[in-house]
Amino acid sequence: MKTGYVLLALCLMCVSCTQQKQYYLESGNVFHTLYHIKYESPKLLTDKIDAELQAFNLSMNPFNPNSIIAKVNRNEDVEVDEWFTTVFNKAMEVSANSDGAFDVTAAPFINLWGFGFENSDSVSQQKIDSIRAFVGYRKIRIENNRVVKEDPRIKLNFSAIAKGYASDVIAALLEREGVENYMVEIGGEITSKGKNPNGNCWRNGINKPEDDSTGIKNEIESVIKLCDKRGLATSGNYRNFYIKDGKKYAHTIDPRTGYPSEQSILSATIIAPDCMTADAYATAFMVMGVEAACKMAENIPEIEYYLILNDEHTGKYKIKYSEGMKTMLE
Repeated sequence: MKTGYVLLALCLMCVSCTQQKQYYLESGNVFHTLYHIKYESPKLLTDKIDAELQAFNLSMNPFNPNSIIAKVNRNEDVEVDEWFTTVFNKAMEVSANSDGAFDVTAAPFINLWGFGFENSDSVSQQKIDSIRAFVGYRKIRIENNRVVKEDPRIKLNFSAIAKGYASDVIAALLEREGVENYMVEIGGEITSKGKNPNGNCWRNGINKPEDDSTGIKNEIESVIKLCDKRGLATSGNYRNFYIKDGKKYAHTIDPRTGYPSEQSILSATIIAPDCMTADAYATAFMVMGVEAACKMAENIPEIEYYLILNDEHTGKYKIKYSEGMKTMLE
């Protein structure tokens, strides 16, 4: 009997040991960008995370010819999934709120300027005018789980919203697995909840806006504390750009003009209840400019913003942020 009790006690101790939670870090490459996922769990969730990312890739990645969005762009008869519909509906909402500054049908313009999933050899006003005829978020909708276009030449690009939603999707997976403390970062877009390994709020740095297409320079301008479940996304023109004939062309395209945006905002960091929303509004801010974007934000209490602006008078930069952002800044 005593031997049996000892064995039972040992078994219970072993089970207890295997169920002890610890922080894990997952990292890799997806959607042509890097991801880092830190979470507290009694076990590694690598296989489930990988499977979810690959499934998401088959829905949202326009570079993948087998994805749903690629088939939609080729006008194939394809039924969209729940992920696609969720992103599409949020995109339409942000498009309406930003008066078209955010528009996922701007893919032909993005491709024309060399920042999309297709590249064009040259840019001309004639090409821009011809493309404008089939760009516009009001020209597309979803009916019976299928995308309906007013013009078959319409193409979608979810790059300004999908990475943020991918962070939300992985966060949802972690929560289904019982994870309460995590930070998911995909291509710089973050969803976090709970505490970090030190028992504190998660901390995320906002980089100084230094022209650096290599991504090597990462000097921090400010640090944001995320203590509740939040999404954080930053859009900036100091990483993704090229110089041609002495002129800098940044990747943020204004769908209303067909040209790269030339606003004074160097970077826009948005905090929202989810990363998909933050991601979309970060791009909208970059396109709209300071005055219009801040006025829009007054009517959207769920978002907070932190802007780094070019100061034309001093040649340096300055900071502008919302009232709600104050409590999150260190």
